[in-house]
Amino acid sequence: MTAVKVTDMARVYREKIAVLLEQIENEESSSLDAASDLMVEQVKNDRLIHVYGPGGHANLATQEAFFRAGGLIHISAILDSGTLLSDGALRSMAMERTPGYGRVVIDNEALGPDDLIVIVNSYGMNSAVIDAATRSRERGARTIGVSSRGHALAVGPDHPARHPTKKNLHDIVDVAIDSKVPLGDAVIEIPGFGMPTGAVSTYVNAFVINLLSILTVAKLVAQDVEPPVWMSGNAPGGDEANARYIEKFRRRVRLL
Repeated sequence: MTAVKVTDMARVYREKIAVLLEQIENEESSSLDAASDLMVEQVKNDRLIHVYGPGGHANLATQEAFFRAGGLIHISAILDSGTLLSDGALRSMAMERTPGYGRVVIDNEALGPDDLIVIVNSYGMNSAVIDAATRSRERGARTIGVSSRGHALAVGPDHPARHPTKKNLHDIVDVAIDSKVPLGDAVIEIPGFGMPTGAVSTYVNAFVINLLSILTVAKLVAQDVEPPVWMSGNAPGGDEANARYIEKFRRRVRLL
C-alpha cells in the first residue's frame, strides 16, 4: 500500500488552483475592469448590485459577496430557495434545469433599468442561468456573467442541463468574465482511481467576486468617493461602523 502524503496532495491541489487564478488575472483584466466600472457607477448613484448564483454551489458565490467583511454595502443577494442545496441537492439540480424558473426569480426581485446583476455559474449554460440573464436584460438591467467559457463550449448542445435555446451565459451578458473552470470542475487525478476529485469552482468564483469588490473600492477611492463597505461585526468597532448603513439599506436589500 502506497502512503498518501498530505503535503504532496496539498501542494498539487494548491498549484492547480493557483494556475487558474493566474489565468484569470492575466486573461480577464479587461472584463474585470469593465465589470468593476459598472459596479462603481452603481455605488456612486446609490443603486443596488444584485448577485445571483443559480445552481447548487454557485449560490456560495452569492453568499461570498453579501454582507461580507470588506464587501460592498450595495450588494443584494438573490438566494432563491429553489436552487439552494440546503433545501435538497436533487431538487436544486432539477430546478436549475427547469426552463422559465430563472425568469420567475428575476421578476420576483423586480429588477429594472436602475439595477445591475452579477450572475455566477461555473457552467453558464443551464436553464435557470440563461433565463435569469435574458429576463434581467428584458427588464432593462445591466448584466455581468461569471462562468467558464471552456466548460460551456465543451458540453454538447443536447446535454439535459442546457437551456432549450442552447445559449451560453458568456454570449448574452453585457460583460462576461471567464472563470476558467475546467470541464467537470474536479482537477486531481488519483493513481488507481478513474474519476477526478478536488473541485475548484468555489475558489475561482470567490476570487472573482472579491476581486470585483476590491477593484470597485480602489476605483471609488481614486475618485475621492468614500466606499461604503461592511466591517466585520466580530471586530472591535464593527457594530458601530455598520450601524450607519443598516437602517438605510434594510428596507432596500431584501435579505439584510
